[in-house]
Amino acid sequence: MESEPTENAVMGGRVKLLQPRRGYRIAVDAILLAAAVDAQAGESVLDLGAGVGAVGLCIAARVAGCHIAGIELQPELAALAERNAVLNGAADRVRTLVHDLARPLPPDLGQFDHVATNPPYLPAAVADPSPDRSKALATVESSTDLVRWLTAATGALKSAGTLLAIHRSDRLEEIVGTLARLGWGDVTVKRLPPAARVLVRARRAQVLHRRDAEPLVLHRPGGGYTDEAEAILRHGQPLAF
Repeated sequence: MESEPTENAVMGGRVKLLQPRRGYRIAVDAILLAAAVDAQAGESVLDLGAGVGAVGLCIAARVAGCHIAGIELQPELAALAERNAVLNGAADRVRTLVHDLARPLPPDLGQFDHVATNPPYLPAAVADPSPDRSKALATVESSTDLVRWLTAATGALKSAGTLLAIHRSDRLEEIVGTLARLGWGDVTVKRLPPAARVLVRARRAQVLHRRDAEPLVLHRPGGGYTDEAEAILRHGQPLAF
């Protein structure tokens, strides 16, 4: 890493994060995704594409007694995720492994009650990647496309588990179709206007059953977050489907 990372806080200071000064830095997507994971004490969560560990640490701060494993392609970001677990007093519950999803997940990883994932948003064929390599890897599909990413995510779940993903709304039909083909066709979609993002929750079902949850409006017409968004982003409230 070129220089010492910055230290920032999210969820009203409940979670502290070291992250690179330049390149990919977390956005509200990670906090919204974490808030949508309905984990309970004693359950396990897999964070695919963990970055510096923001999703897992936000879940750990909200849910005592759950355990989170993160998978991250970039060793530099995974190292920061490990430092962040220590910084937040969660090293006994949050760990991050370096792994490329182009390869099968390690067999000793086991299966999880929940998988949370924020895959790269852009297909390589249409992307104009950032000149910063780390940011490009985080935002543009490289060794693993969306289908393979979702295959890995659903394959890591217990039969009664739940997948939570956040992605661009213009790829929603691709996501739903892929999940249905994989046998995870119980799909609930929550839109996040005015952001062009959707949260998708999937559970095992051989026949597609899709429903739309009430949207979470993020911004007021005159600017600033809505009270509902503030409760999640600043105060650590769960995001209900």
